[in-house]
Amino acid sequence: MEYLPIFADLKGRKCLVVGGGEIAARKIRLLARAADRITVVAPDLCEELQERVDQHELAWFAERFIPDHLEDVALVIAATDDDSVNAQVAEVASERGLLVNVVDQPELCNYISPAIVDRSPLVVAISSGGAMPVLARRVRAWLENLLPDRLGELALAARRARDRIAARIPDLLPRRHVWERIVTRGLQGDADPQQVIDEELQQAETGNGRIWLVGAGPGDPDLLTLKAAQVLQQADVVIYDRLVGPGILERARRDAEFINVGKQAGHHSFSQAQINQLIVSHAKAGKVVCRLKGGDPTLFARAGEELDAAREADIPVELVPGVTAAAGCAAAAGISLTHRELAHSVVLATAHCQKQLECLDTRGMAHDGQTLVFYMPIRQLALLKERLIADGKAPETPAALIENGSRKEQRVIRATLETVDQAAERFDIQSPALLILGQALQKMPESKVTETFAPALASVGHKAA
Repeated sequence: MEYLPIFADLKGRKCLVVGGGEIAARKIRLLARAADRITVVAPDLCEELQERVDQHELAWFAERFIPDHLEDVALVIAATDDDSVNAQVAEVASERGLLVNVVDQPELCNYISPAIVDRSPLVVAISSGGAMPVLARRVRAWLENLLPDRLGELALAARRARDRIAARIPDLLPRRHVWERIVTRGLQGDADPQQVIDEELQQAETGNGRIWLVGAGPGDPDLLTLKAAQVLQQADVVIYDRLVGPGILERARRDAEFINVGKQAGHHSFSQAQINQLIVSHAKAGKVVCRLKGGDPTLFARAGEELDAAREADIPVELVPGVTAAAGCAAAAGISLTHRELAHSVVLATAHCQKQLECLDTRGMAHDGQTLVFYMPIRQLALLKERLIADGKAPETPAALIENGSRKEQRVIRATLETVDQAAERFDIQSPALLILGQALQKMPESKVTETFAPALASVGHKAA
């Protein structure tokens, strides 16, 4: 680290700016937010600085810089268009042990003005050490969009409430949970800050924790939503499915407890009733529970049953949506699920077992102009194909099997409705996998296709053109 980040208290301390042009004005705009004694040295002033002087916001010496101007100064900024003057200011200030910044000349500085995100009293400073100021400004712009405007209000409300919360919740762990929930909701820009604090304090006094049902997306950790990442950082317990990858679990708190309740076809280590009980029991112990599911928790993930269990136990529960597998896998394969000329609607369905398959309106799915997406289809592909073709779906309808969509090991197998079950067997497609059917697949880019199934070539393992 080349520079030590510090936050200086400049109230009541004299700050000197050498220069009276637009660059000096820009520096003073920021400096004036923290300092109340600013002096400018310059023969002439730009209009903005002249107005500040007229309004008694600045002191002004209408002359060229001399070393005596540094008397009783705590911080100096050289912002002239004369390199020799800037160098003189830097030399004399450094000899006197003062903090000095020379605009756009980092080699003459002993401190650097960072890019700042101001949510006072929360302030974030970003610096590249003078190596690439544009990068620091881009990071600042990103953080400006990320951090809600009301975070400053939240910090002030928290300062006022600190003693009250400590008195009402004396134990450290439950009190930490309260603060983490307050911060999480604050980062979401949720409600009035004082209301957030009051609600979380009241909830903590019941002794219960909180349950979050969180979507982890299709597998790529970078598709995790911001809110999901925030919940993972505050959760005491993460109860996760088999389809949640390790890269996503690494976004959780290091000291959290991790419980794998994943299910595979024909093997369930935990029944749904046991999972419900596990979630509720940890929340009743005062813990923050993250029930982490692949994709979106509200789509074929039994979130409804877990919501019911939490509500019956009178435990606060919230849903955090995720990028569903249909959207995430289609995007990773370069497929637009809708297309103005080819597909005007999308049907999401599950084909995990024969009972679910019997409930599908395959006759309605036979119509052109729609894209069909089937979750968990592998065990029922042959029966699904037969039902769709029998009900009028064209056998030549384009099909894609996407295995491990959005992950490094992704495979995209192109086939047709008539050959999709043979393709799955030929290429040994395993869960997690998704089946997409429809004319929109005509636009799928060749570069995304791992294999194209052609029965005549399958026996010799060729990839068809």
